[in-house]
Amino acid sequence: MDNKNMPIGFFDSGVGGLSVLKEALKIMPNEDYIYFGDSKNAPYGMKSAKEVRDLTFKAVEILLDKGVKGVAIACNTATSAAVSELRKVYPDLPLVGIEPALKPAVELNNEGDILIMATAMTLKEEKFKRLMERYKERASIIPVPCPGLMEFIEEGKFQGEEIENYLLEKINTYKKDKIAAIVLGCTHYPFIKETLINIVGKDVDIIDGGLGTAKELKRRLNDKRLLTDSVNKGKVEIINSSNKKESVELSYRLLMGD
Repeated sequence: MDNKNMPIGFFDSGVGGLSVLKEALKIMPNEDYIYFGDSKNAPYGMKSAKEVRDLTFKAVEILLDKGVKGVAIACNTATSAAVSELRKVYPDLPLVGIEPALKPAVELNNEGDILIMATAMTLKEEKFKRLMERYKERASIIPVPCPGLMEFIEEGKFQGEEIENYLLEKINTYKKDKIAAIVLGCTHYPFIKETLINIVGKDVDIIDGGLGTAKELKRRLNDKRLLTDSVNKGKVEIINSSNKKESVELSYRLLMGD
């Protein structure tokens, strides 16, 4: 098979990375994709950095065995734990990770605090600390650990009383008129964006890193002349380590939803 027409691999600890894949489909609609969700081992945010690193390497190997031409690590926790090492092991592979979209939030220059919602592990990692360090002079940045939120989303719960109460408890600690922006620092979280808007209102900017990551992936593939020349709409194959029909069905539902 011509390298250009090989699929692009996407990986996440569960269904969260589909929020990034949705952005990739908008800007690279003719590409084929293979999405691997590791729901069997989720949540990654509660594991050690070594466990996450090993699981991420295994996932990349699964995708490479399936013949992908590039890989998006569409998981903040996995990116923090493994991306720099993956780049050393696979120096010729177009590979992108994701990190909390702090830069665009800072550049809005809004008055108030920037809240970064993420897993405890993402917030603990050295990579995140360096990101905070870079912008601490320019903005008031508050990390908001969200244990358990990813699990709601893995169960297909995006709205309703349970999730609203969870988000209220997280956000109500902060004065709404003092929130400059909210950064969704986990790829699962864009799926609860509407519920979050109901709580903080439409005037608060809510930002995630999905589009930026998809653009960077396109740029890297283009640099290697690996973008497809097909004019047909691409297809998406979804595999999940849990082997549960529900996980795959939820994945397709999230991908096709608006």
